[in-house]
Amino acid sequence: MVGSPRQSSLGKQQILAHSVNSAFGIGLSFVTKALLFLATPSYLASTWRDPDGSLVGTAHANPAPTLVIYEVRFPDGRTEELAANVIAEAVYAQCDADGNQYVLLDAIVDYRKDPSVAVARNDQVSVVDGKKIVKRSTRGWELCCEWKDGSTSWQKLSDLKESHPLQVAEFAFAAQIADEPAFNWWRTHKYGIELPKTVEEAYAIDRATGTTFWHDAIEKEMKNVRVAFDVLADGVAPPADHQYIRCHMIFDVKMEDFRRKARLVAGGHVTKAPATLTYASVVSRETVRIALLIAALNDIDIWAADVLNAYITAPCREKIWTTLGKEFGDDCGRKAIVVRALYGLKSSGAAFRAHLAGCMREMGYVSCPADPDLWLKEQTDRKGRKYYSYILCYVDDLLVVHHNPKRIMDRINSFLPLKPDSVGPPEMYLGAKLKRKTFEDGTTAWGLSPAKYVQQAVKNVETFLKNNLEGRFSLPKRGDNPFPCDYAPEEDVTPLLEPGVATYYMQLIGVLRWMCELGRIDICTEVSMLSSFAAMPREGHLEAALHVFSYLKSRSNSRLIFDPKEPNVGESDFVECDWSDFYPGTQEALPPNAPKPLGKGVTLRMFVDSDHAGDKVSRRSRTGFVIFLNYGMIDWLSKKQSTVETSVFGAEFCAMKHGIENLRGIRYKLRMMGVPVKGPSYVYGDNMSVVTNVSKPESTLRKKSNSICYHAVREAVAMGEALVAHIPTKKNLADLFTKVLY
Repeated sequence: MVGSPRQSSLGKQQILAHSVNSAFGIGLSFVTKALLFLATPSYLASTWRDPDGSLVGTAHANPAPTLVIYEVRFPDGRTEELAANVIAEAVYAQCDADGNQYVLLDAIVDYRKDPSVAVARNDQVSVVDGKKIVKRSTRGWELCCEWKDGSTSWQKLSDLKESHPLQVAEFAFAAQIADEPAFNWWRTHKYGIELPKTVEEAYAIDRATGTTFWHDAIEKEMKNVRVAFDVLADGVAPPADHQYIRCHMIFDVKMEDFRRKARLVAGGHVTKAPATLTYASVVSRETVRIALLIAALNDIDIWAADVLNAYITAPCREKIWTTLGKEFGDDCGRKAIVVRALYGLKSSGAAFRAHLAGCMREMGYVSCPADPDLWLKEQTDRKGRKYYSYILCYVDDLLVVHHNPKRIMDRINSFLPLKPDSVGPPEMYLGAKLKRKTFEDGTTAWGLSPAKYVQQAVKNVETFLKNNLEGRFSLPKRGDNPFPCDYAPEEDVTPLLEPGVATYYMQLIGVLRWMCELGRIDICTEVSMLSSFAAMPREGHLEAALHVFSYLKSRSNSRLIFDPKEPNVGESDFVECDWSDFYPGTQEALPPNAPKPLGKGVTLRMFVDSDHAGDKVSRRSRTGFVIFLNYGMIDWLSKKQSTVETSVFGAEFCAMKHGIENLRGIRYKLRMMGVPVKGPSYVYGDNMSVVTNVSKPESTLRKKSNSICYHAVREAVAMGEALVAHIPTKKNLADLFTKVLY
C-alpha cells in the first residue's frame, strides 16, 4: 500500500541544527529523537566509551560520516551498538526533502465536511446555455485516517482520492455518503451501463429503462445471503460484546455478457480483527503449472469449479451486528446478528479457507506442506495405477486432478454449493484460457493462454487514456518491441507524474505483472525494470509502459504449453566428480515427511544468465533464469541483483546461486507432492569461468568476495542436487530474462 506523508516532529533542518551545535558532532538530543524514526521503537541507553572514558568513534559536524557509537535499548530488552551515522541514515531514509515522514494507512475511520466550502446537493448541477454542468469538487471534505503506527490524523479528501482511491470508495459506501456531491461523480458508468450507488437508485434505473436487470441482481444476491443474518425479534437488543457495523449493496457489470451483479458487503474497515483471523493464502501459480504438467504426464483428467457465494458458506469469526437495509424488504430497519462470513469483513477470507480445509480433510485429502492450498490423496485409476489426486484452491476457484473428477466434484458439492455452469473441464482459470493440445505423436499437454486478458487490458487502457488524461498520453501506433529503442528507465529525467497519474501507473504495472504470471515471458524484463519506479514514476516511465501495451496489442495471442515429454539431456556435457575431499559427507537433504513417490518421474533443467552492470545508474546486474519440468516451463525470474558486482564472474555466480536456491525449493515441492524426481537438476550457464569453478573440485576461487555464492553452488553439485554445464550464449534461453527484447 502506498505510504502517505505526515509531517514529523523533527524536520531535516532541525536535525542538522542539533548535530552542528553538539560538541561531539552529533548531540544526545538528536540521537534520542532520531531513534523515533527507527522501524522498531527504541531509546538511547548510553554512549559507548573505551576503558579510559573516551567516546568510541570519530565525531563530525555532519552526521553522515560521524562514527560515535551509542548503545540502543529496544522494548524487548535487547541492546545494540549503533553508530550515529546509522541512526542518521534511518532518519533520512524515512523522510523526504521537506521533512515529511512516510507512514502506511491502516483504515479510514471517520469523515467531516465544512458546509461553508463543500458543494451542496442543490448546487451540484447547474444549467448554462441549456447544458447541464456538474460541479466535481472535493472541497471542504476531510477524512480521519488511522495509520499503522496507531496514530490518527485528518487528511484532505482530494489527497486521499488520488493516493488511496479504493479505500476511500469502500469507506464512502460503508459510511453511506457515496451519494454526496464530493463522491457521486467518481464513477457512473461501466461498459456504457449506468452503475447505481444505492438500492433505491438501482430500482430507479430499472423504472427509467423499463427493465428489471438490477432488481433481478438484488433478488439473486439476497436469496443467497439471507442465511448470513440472524434477525432479532423486535425489542431485543444485540449482545453487549458485539460491535455494530454497516452493510450496503455494491453493483457491477460483468464483462462477458453485461450481466448486472449485486453484492451485499459489510463495512469491515471499522472492526478490529486480529491478524491471526485475517490471513488467508492461495495456491501458488508455480504449483498450478506443476499440477497441469503432472496431470498430462500421468494421463489424469482435470475439472474446475467455482464455489457459489463462497464466504457465506463459512461461519463468521467476528462478533458483529447490523441494521438491515431496504434490500431486506419487510425486515428493513430490524437488527440482526451476522453469523456468516460476509464479503467486506477482514476475517472472511481466513474463515472461508478454514471452512474449505475442513471439507478437504473430511474427504480424506491432506494439505501439502510445500503449498498448504494444494490438497493430495493417494488414488488408483481405472488401469490399476497408483497416483496422487490433487485439489488446488485459489480462494473459491477449485481445480481437481483426478481420473474421475465428476465424482470428486459431486462430493465437494455436498459440502459446498458449486456454481452449476462452472463445473467441468476448465476453460478459464485466473484470467487465462486453459486448453488441451495434442501433439503429432499423440501425447497431450495443457496450455495456458492470457490472450483474452491481454486484449481486454489493452482496451481498458485505451478507454482510460481517452476519457481521463485529456490526450496527454496515448498508445504508440506501432509497438514492434516492448520498449522504445535504446530506452533506459533508470536514465529517464522527464517530469514526475502527479499523484493521480502515478496511481494509475502502479495499476498498469500490476496488470503487466499478472500477464507475466500467466505466461507472457516476453515482457518480463521490461516489466521488472518499470516496476523499480512504481514509487516515483516519471512521464517517460508511463510512456514506456504504454509502449509495452502497444506491443501487446499487436501480439495478444500466445500460449504457454506445459509439455510433459521427457527431455533429451546430453549427460556427456555434465561432469560428475568425487567431491569427498572438499565437501565430505554432503548429501541432498530429503524431507522425512514426504509421501511415497507415485506416478511417472520428472527431470528438472534450468538456464541461468546475468546482465553485468546492466543498470546504467547504479551499475547493478540483472539475474535471469528459467526452470523447466520436462519440457514444461514452470518458473522464471528477471530481477535486479541486490549488490554491485565488479566483474561478470561475480554477477554470473550470484545469478546461479539464486537459481540453485529456487531449484532446491521446487525439488522439495515435487517430493512433497509425491512426484518422483529423476536424478540431479541440470543447470546450463554461458560463463565458462563459473562452470569450471563449480564443476571441477580442484578449481580455486580467486575473488574472495564471491565466496558465499561459490561454496553454495559447489556444495549443491557435491551433494548431487545439481550438475552444471556450459551452453553458448546464443542458445541460453535465460538471455530473454536479462536483456530487453529488440
